[in-house]
Amino acid sequence: MDDPFDRPAIRTGLFYQSPEQSMAWLEAAFGLTRSMDVRCKSGNLVHAEMRFGACTIVIDAEWPDVVLSPISLGGATTQIVYVHIEEGLDAHFAKAREHGAFILSEPEDQYYGDRLYRAKDPEGHIWTFSQAVRQVDRAEAERLGGVEILGWHDD
Repeated sequence: MDDPFDRPAIRTGLFYQSPEQSMAWLEAAFGLTRSMDVRCKSGNLVHAEMRFGACTIVIDAEWPDVVLSPISLGGATTQIVYVHIEEGLDAHFAKAREHGAFILSEPEDQYYGDRLYRAKDPEGHIWTFSQAVRQVDRAEAERLGGVEILGWHDD
């Protein structure tokens, strides 16, 4: 059966102490858009989804004793969200900084051809935004990065 929600095969979920505030911030700072908002009869958020291009991220309130926000764990996190931007990475970075993102690394060109920056949202989730800025073959990436690469996009 076709999926009526047109969901990608793999999605990630982020859990927040304050999902409502976090979604507003993610819209303003990172450019995500709300695509689903599910509430119980009392009006509390049960489940939400946000989109960035064709990608979907689930946003939920914490599940006590199961899944917590990094802010509830003293800042610890076990994952990073990676987002590829087609163009405008530096402008995206400026907007994120303007809205108070905690910048972990400013935009910088990488040996494998991407330009990227890393930032934390207000509850401590780490986001990496990248944009392809030049074509690099595997041999050049290995030489520039001082690494051995098994598998490459042009293999």
